[in-house]
Amino acid sequence: MFLRFLYNILINIAWLVLSVIALFNAKIKLFVQGRKRTFPLLKEKLNKGDKTIWMHVASLGEFEQGLPILERLHSKYPEHKLVLSFFSPSGYEVKKNTSIADVVVYLPLDSHHKVKRFLNMVNPQLAIFVKYEVWPNYLYQLKKRNIPTILVSAIFSERQIYFKSYGGFMRKSLREFDHYFVQDEKSKKLLESIGIKNSSIGGDTRLDRVSEILKRNNQLDFMDRFKNNQLCLVAGSTWPEDEKILVNYINSTPEKIKFVIAPHEIKSAHIDKIASALEKTAVRYSELDNQNLKEIDVLIIDTIGLLTKIYSYANIAYVGGGFATGLHNTMEPAIFGIPIIIGPQFGGFKEAEDLVNEGGIIPISSQDSFDNLMNDLLNHPISIKNIGAINANYINANKGASELIMKYISKIL
Repeated sequence: MFLRFLYNILINIAWLVLSVIALFNAKIKLFVQGRKRTFPLLKEKLNKGDKTIWMHVASLGEFEQGLPILERLHSKYPEHKLVLSFFSPSGYEVKKNTSIADVVVYLPLDSHHKVKRFLNMVNPQLAIFVKYEVWPNYLYQLKKRNIPTILVSAIFSERQIYFKSYGGFMRKSLREFDHYFVQDEKSKKLLESIGIKNSSIGGDTRLDRVSEILKRNNQLDFMDRFKNNQLCLVAGSTWPEDEKILVNYINSTPEKIKFVIAPHEIKSAHIDKIASALEKTAVRYSELDNQNLKEIDVLIIDTIGLLTKIYSYANIAYVGGGFATGLHNTMEPAIFGIPIIIGPQFGGFKEAEDLVNEGGIIPISSQDSFDNLMNDLLNHPISIKNIGAINANYINANKGASELIMKYISKIL
């Protein structure tokens, strides 16, 4: 009881501190101001007596994990309104207008008063939390109200507070879930080590999401003209550390290869820097008009929303973020059955760890290691196909988590 009291005090202090920081920080301002619109939005979109299902995600990556479930809920339970909450501005601001949910809001901070108000307004028949999200007051109130609550695509490590001697308060909150759908055997055993037996190994729902990419039309006319049946390397979500290695290789390689660079940062100053460093013919997506793309060596993507389809044209993919900032999505290129190159830091990304071990994803640590790897791949074309097949087979073998979760949900609703 004392720890919950102390926790509530700390949460309220945190809100006051964030409100001050918001005066000077644009992202925190979104975090604070966005939450002021949560209750008005709920009042506008929900009516008393509505049947609702609530899903909470932290940010964009967790949204992608929850999306296969949301799509199935939308189809199977059309009489329910779907409420989707985000913790982070980087997720909410991108997906606030998604049509997959009836209401999209910021999650109010986990204070006693705000939690009760949120749950009174939403009154869900089911609450779904994705991957890591464990909020003590929300889980306490959900349990108190006998609202079924599940954690999906969960993954645990011994570094987390739940498995430490001082983690009793958070352990108690973790136990409030009615069921846990974990990604792997290790997570299941960790839960069992603290007395949690009600878990199932379901895998990662994102694999269901990416497997559906193959069913859609991925054709892009400009990529047909640009690739022109040549070998193509697509580098997605790159950061400066990645781009330095890529540009050096592009400038020095005598091989006739097409390159696509889709930076994480698409501000014009950053795009200018990449373009000015390239010594081969390059064009930006925003300047494609009247360009003879067959003669262009490098295409720089200075917009968002095209990368997944562009990966379908790749013979080799490079996924950025593995040198400093955090590895980006490797599963989108993997579904197309191509080798994937990443930076050296991929710990904590289960699918990357698995595929590095299996040989479908290859980490590099320097310019030399990237150059040597590319030369090896280009000299052994059969290796490109064999390595790529490892990635496609991994997704096909591990998909299906969404259906397992839906079977559980169907027993509740």
